[in-house]
Amino acid sequence: MRATRPVGLALVVVAAGAAGLLAAQSDGLLMKSAVFLWEATPPVPTAQGAVRRVFRAPTATLDELEYHVTTLDPGKSPHPPHTHPNEEIIIVKDGSVEAWVNGEWMPVSTGSLIFFASNVPHTVRNTGTTPATYHVVNWRSPGGARSGGER
Repeated sequence: MRATRPVGLALVVVAAGAAGLLAAQSDGLLMKSAVFLWEATPPVPTAQGAVRRVFRAPTATLDELEYHVTTLDPGKSPHPPHTHPNEEIIIVKDGSVEAWVNGEWMPVSTGSLIFFASNVPHTVRNTGTTPATYHVVNWRSPGGARSGGER
């Protein structure tokens, strides 16, 4: 991983060692600074492609911070448009995707960023002929709404 890549920022945004993360998720401890190596988080196959779940835990300033990487097979979407109270950023690593934003499909080029606001219907889909991969950062602020749709 080179720090100059657009996705490099997403890969080092926050941190906790894998063992520390499991502890943070299970007993309420806050995430600590750490490095997450790409090769240390293998992809898990899904019906739509694959996902690398890197972390999901509370931090000193957030009720929850989540980071994962999704790969969508051609023609696939992770889910129909849905809502949730947390806000979300997606950074497109490679492939051809469209995002459902403000009630319409918008093409998103490689390296681009998508912001999905709280409780607004959204999704993405792979419109290309090869797999599309993107980085996802979700966060829930203290005192934020705690109900809503799935992630």
